[in-house]
Amino acid sequence: MAGAIIENMSTKKLVFLGVFIFALQILSIMIGALIAPSPTSAIRYLATKCINRHKARGWLVPWGSNRCQQVRSFDEPLAKTLDANDIVFAVHVPLPNMEMSPWFQYMLTVLQFDIAFKMINQIEDDVVITIDAGIAYRDDLMSEWTAKFHSVEQRPLRCVFTVPKTYDNEGRFYHCDPIPFMELGTVAHKYFLINLRLPVNDTVNVGIGEIKDIHIVGIHQNGGFTKVWISIKTVFTPWIFVATAWYWHRISLMARPPVLLEKVIFALGISMTFLNVPVEWLSLGFEWTWMLLFEDVQQGIFYSTLFCFWIIFCGEHLMDQSQRNRLSAYWWQVGLVVFGSSVLLIFDLSERGVHLTNPFYSVWASEIGTKISITFIIVAGISVCLYFLSLCCMVRCVFRNIGGKIQQLPSMPQARRLHYKGIIFRFKFLMLVTLACAAMTVIFFILNQVSEGHWHRGDYTLQVHSAFLTGIYGMWNLYVFTIIFLYAPSHKHHRDKSGDGRPADMTEKPESQDTQLTCGEQGPTETYRITGKVAEE
Repeated sequence: MAGAIIENMSTKKLVFLGVFIFALQILSIMIGALIAPSPTSAIRYLATKCINRHKARGWLVPWGSNRCQQVRSFDEPLAKTLDANDIVFAVHVPLPNMEMSPWFQYMLTVLQFDIAFKMINQIEDDVVITIDAGIAYRDDLMSEWTAKFHSVEQRPLRCVFTVPKTYDNEGRFYHCDPIPFMELGTVAHKYFLINLRLPVNDTVNVGIGEIKDIHIVGIHQNGGFTKVWISIKTVFTPWIFVATAWYWHRISLMARPPVLLEKVIFALGISMTFLNVPVEWLSLGFEWTWMLLFEDVQQGIFYSTLFCFWIIFCGEHLMDQSQRNRLSAYWWQVGLVVFGSSVLLIFDLSERGVHLTNPFYSVWASEIGTKISITFIIVAGISVCLYFLSLCCMVRCVFRNIGGKIQQLPSMPQARRLHYKGIIFRFKFLMLVTLACAAMTVIFFILNQVSEGHWHRGDYTLQVHSAFLTGIYGMWNLYVFTIIFLYAPSHKHHRDKSGDGRPADMTEKPESQDTQLTCGEQGPTETYRITGKVAEE
């Protein structure tokens, strides 16, 4: 009888395949650890305090031939004659003698305020700071600045003063939380100029303390990491695409229609191929501000398909024959995954979708938005943990179900008994690999959060964060390829034989209905067929 490759491939070839996959997994980790640099870089800029007495329109540049009139400190005599509305904080990105590059992919910025304590000008509780911000760009040092975005935003100012508020401690600085400022989904230009004002009147920017300086921290993806990342995607894309096309071609050659498990494996291959498509190559030549949102959609589709695959993969080895091969049997599990993915998509659109027209917008700008965001993150973390626990329970039930079938093996002929034992062992091993992949994702994520980002060993620097990203990405590609390959229909046919080499049907009595393991309904594997709880009459 025909089955899947996982059942008909020789043990020697399976071991060779496993070693090959494991070697590729190690290679993907080492590429991130030894070749790729750190995924991101953070550069701190001190905003220049430019003077704009007459509120003249135009862009104020902190340095260069056309630099603005500026003050170094608000304690200078000149600064004493200025109104708060006469000051514009200007930042040039990047630093002098440097250029930005499309290889940086995106740019995030956060604000850090230096606010001195004064008894007569303290920071009020729950105060909100209003920021009039704009950003411009140019591609050479001689051309004029071109306005890109402008917006007036509000941010909560959360600061603490760690020493007693007395006259003796005047001049000490508050400890303020960084404030999310801007997110650009593309870095298509060489130079950027940020101008921001803190407008003051009777109701705006009152009770924000005495601001001495503003720092802007710019975060972007390293160009070296982008090159490694796109190269990995470029290698995996044709590999997974060809494997998926080959798998469905093998399915289409079968006399029976594909079952649900085969369809969801095909969908898994398609979602992995969609995630692998290296659209970043095109983003290097086009100003696509939606790239971050598109990457989130790619990941969301893949993980949703993967979670549904695990549910159906386990469920199809648990259900009775009358309930199998129907997507409606998993309506609440699949519906829950779709609902969770839809909620996360809405949350993503609420911020990165708005960034397409206003990069200064932040869902963290209000107390309500912050609470909702934190709630989403906590719920997502809890949901992932609960899903992993439920997956472990389903795998345990599958093993218990198979254990009941194993009890029927002693009454079988020896050749068939050994055949089924081998099939069941391979299936159990694949299930454990599935759990290991899910667990490794959680473990690597935790290690990445508590690590410093890199480890030093001798003359080598291991980039832990880069190794985490390339290792996990490689792991999922190799896992999907393994599932596609091993569950593809085999061209081999297994025939049970007795110990003397003659066909078992000629020397053994037919098995009774109680010990018959192979069900009449056809399926992708022997394990799929023998794990039904109800034997076909």
